[in-house]
Amino acid sequence: MNLVLMGLPGAGKGTQAERIIKEFHIPHISTGDIFRAAIKNQTEMGKKAKSYIDAGNLVPDEVTNGIVQERLSKDDVKDGFMLDGFPRNLVQAEALNKMLADTDRKLDAVINIHVSPDVLVDRLSARFICKNCGATYNKLYRKPKVEGTCDNCGGHEFYQRDDDKPETVKNRLDVNIKLNTPLVDFYKKQGVLHNINGEQDIDKVYADVRQVLTSLQ
Repeated sequence: MNLVLMGLPGAGKGTQAERIIKEFHIPHISTGDIFRAAIKNQTEMGKKAKSYIDAGNLVPDEVTNGIVQERLSKDDVKDGFMLDGFPRNLVQAEALNKMLADTDRKLDAVINIHVSPDVLVDRLSARFICKNCGATYNKLYRKPKVEGTCDNCGGHEFYQRDDDKPETVKNRLDVNIKLNTPLVDFYKKQGVLHNINGEQDIDKVYADVRQVLTSLQ
């Protein structure tokens, strides 16, 4: 099966991706990973991407699309894949449809893990880090076993990253919502969108994801 996994930062996409890969044995294609691989392997598109990144510029859609196309041409994805972090906009979504059509494939499902922005602000701004060893905790669901003491190194000093502060988190979410909303509408019209309630217990979220995926087999 050919999937796209969507979700705003903090929605729990990473946790669900791990479970999907483990049970359904499909390659997980993260755009960050394939960019790094393309640059390391010095593919044609990798070299182009590097030239933009080195200059401090955004990588244009045509180069991003090219890197994804290179990855989707590999043998290991002939029987299915799960894209994570792509497409990010409508130009990329249209390009993906064309790539798949050109190789007699199509998207089977777009899994969108939906969590309200207010809940996401609470989740993301609850994160704090041990100053000594860098272990990450969360005030809502991953506190140290002993309050004020790091489980990992026993340190007592913690801090919050600037980009985890509520006002910064809200700005980051606003940017992502603007990108995501047209994509959600695009895939809804195509009849492949499956909205999953990401505010439930992690196991229940996966049970809902699993129900969608098993119905496709």
